[in-house]
Amino acid sequence: MKNFAEKIFKYRSYTPIPFLILMVAFQNASIISIGIGFAIALLGEFFRLWGVSYAGSETRTTNGVGGTFLVVSGAFAYLRNPLYLGNMLMYLGIGIMSMALFPYLQITALLFFFWQYTVIIKEEEGFLRTKYGKSYEDYCATVPKLIPTFKKYKNPGLQQPEYQLKKGLRSERRTLQAFSLIVLIIIIRYVLSLN
Repeated sequence: MKNFAEKIFKYRSYTPIPFLILMVAFQNASIISIGIGFAIALLGEFFRLWGVSYAGSETRTTNGVGGTFLVVSGAFAYLRNPLYLGNMLMYLGIGIMSMALFPYLQITALLFFFWQYTVIIKEEEGFLRTKYGKSYEDYCATVPKLIPTFKKYKNPGLQQPEYQLKKGLRSERRTLQAFSLIVLIIIIRYVLSLN
């Protein structure tokens, strides 16, 4: 199972591609679906950017699970996996924007990514439990895995990376480019369908 989880982790950046192709190919967007979907996707990108502005480029690694810090600041003070929640919201938002094969494709994508991230999170949690022990256990006992809480986790004195928005934006460049391209394609296809 460990090898399987490592493969899922390594190729996690490529698994959205088939869903995105279907969302563009079978697009049936309306101005309302574009607005609602874009807002949901933007919320997802907000969680991602907030997370990477603390966790840094380590979130981009494909070499295996790891981490220099047990990050409990920023978005991580409200949920343990803000990047994965952000991804799911982005995919859901793009799916709603496109209205492709609605609601079957959106539900299938959401279930697939929930499963994928559950496998990856289990692998990452094993690493974090081994490396950080009781500190990580205490954090897990207070902070939910994927649904944000309104109660901020109080750092018990763990060393934290600095919040660096510029580095976060640099780390998010590929995601922002892909997101912008997909949104642009959906909008152009919608506009062309009006004629």
